[in-house]
Amino acid sequence: MGINCLRVVPKIPPSAKHKIIISHSLLFTKRSSRAIHAAAASSSMSYEKELAAAKKAASLAALLCQKVQKALLQSDVHSKSDKSPVTVADYGSQALVSLVLERELPSESFSLVAEEDSGDLRGNSGQETLQRIRTLVNDTLANNEYSSVSNLTTDDVLRAIDNGKSEGGSRGQHWVLDPIDGTKGFLRGDQYAIALALLDEGKVVLGVLACPNLTLTSISGENQQSSQDKVGCLFFATVGTGTYMQPLDGSSLQKVNVSATENPEEASLFESFEAAHSLHDLSSTIAKKLGVKAPPVRIDSQAKYGALSRGDGEIYLRFPHKGYREKIWDHAAGCIVVTEAGGVVADAAGNPLDFSKGKYLDLETGIIVTNQKLMPLLLKAVKESLEEKASSL
Repeated sequence: MGINCLRVVPKIPPSAKHKIIISHSLLFTKRSSRAIHAAAASSSMSYEKELAAAKKAASLAALLCQKVQKALLQSDVHSKSDKSPVTVADYGSQALVSLVLERELPSESFSLVAEEDSGDLRGNSGQETLQRIRTLVNDTLANNEYSSVSNLTTDDVLRAIDNGKSEGGSRGQHWVLDPIDGTKGFLRGDQYAIALALLDEGKVVLGVLACPNLTLTSISGENQQSSQDKVGCLFFATVGTGTYMQPLDGSSLQKVNVSATENPEEASLFESFEAAHSLHDLSSTIAKKLGVKAPPVRIDSQAKYGALSRGDGEIYLRFPHKGYREKIWDHAAGCIVVTEAGGVVADAAGNPLDFSKGKYLDLETGIIVTNQKLMPLLLKAVKESLEEKASSL
């Protein structure tokens, strides 16, 4: 199985400047690690243009989504069953990302694997929604550096959305997009993310997470979120260069790292807000086996990956209900953001996630995320909990 998220951790001794790249359980020699680190650094330089384009695209999409969510929350007539606002934002976000990437990175081989397609917008019933999307996209472009292309037709918008029909795979480069990850969080006014990643020969080499409602300060228990906290984070990483965070306005860049906590009793745990998205009872069993004392932090979307990458918590557990297949756009950006910050992302058996098989992840039971030190203990607790669950059926 190919490894799709490289983990970069400090070399022994900790003061050494060079890094060892660990591939699953394989530890390379110092000489090999220098060569591999140099190769990774050289490779990552080739993604500078792609990273700049991805940051622009995700940031613009975040602005569009913020505008829609603000109007949604101010509306007195909004019904929780009315999903049209998130539909407009979802399609608008995908169209914007597609348009910006194409403009910034002109290429005949542009490939985008994304969640949405324009099928529902092409019929008579979708025309009003389509016009709203077109207006929203044009307004967002007009107020930024793309004003010269802010006269898009509905056909232009449909084509941009349908750029996302690629199947991905192990050959060539493919962008992977979730235009709004966490739609229920979006509707509630809570966390959501624009998640954009780049696959190169089946491996995640770049990731950007725009989290419009995530505070720039920690959301850990010690630092309770205040209404005065500034919100809007952009996390990004390219292979071999680490993970960085900055406000959505592009200021005050800082490098981030996962928590160094070794004692599971001191760890905090992230899981999906919605019980329908993950088995909370299984997560609770695992937490008890580890001795985790803090209650779980439940938030929507890949914002969990961003928060974990900067050390807000130590563990993220996701165990979908039986029959659910994980999509690559739900984890690709988050995976590299965490691994480049020094963390580990694996399935329940400890295997690295494989993004080279198309739109879906073929994995063992669920996804677990933590730091290097806690992973062996977490894997043991997960294995025991899954065995107990199976024997009780």
